[in-house]
Amino acid sequence: MIRRVSLAAAACEAVGFSLVTVPAHAAGAEATPTRASQKVMSGSDHVKCTSLSKGQLCIVMNSRPQSIDVIYTKKGGANIKAQLGYRMNGSSSYAGLETISDGDRAASTWKMSWPCKSAVGLLKVQGQGTFETPAATFPGC
Repeated sequence: MIRRVSLAAAACEAVGFSLVTVPAHAAGAEATPTRASQKVMSGSDHVKCTSLSKGQLCIVMNSRPQSIDVIYTKKGGANIKAQLGYRMNGSSSYAGLETISDGDRAASTWKMSWPCKSAVGLLKVQGQGTFETPAATFPGC
């Protein structure tokens, strides 16, 4: 149990959010870029993150409550206007447009019934395009 808590704490520190949000098995890394300027990091099949040049984008697939969290932490550069979202089964859903400043953390949550499908976290930035995480899956799928 102590090892699970330590792994969870390490994953939370890496992604930058509370222990309650990330499952205990969310630790580890991989390095497959999804865009030339992105470095991919992964906590588990349920947490996937992409390191961007000015921040980090993560998707967290939660089982309790059943939801998808998309989180963007901005680590430099000018303010951006962006929408967080996710794509599942070829359909995308986005939250409202917001201004994100250096040092800000933007997060959106979508509650849903338990689909055993993968999803990709999205960050649609005005004037820059859309960035995405690797696909994550719900626990138990």
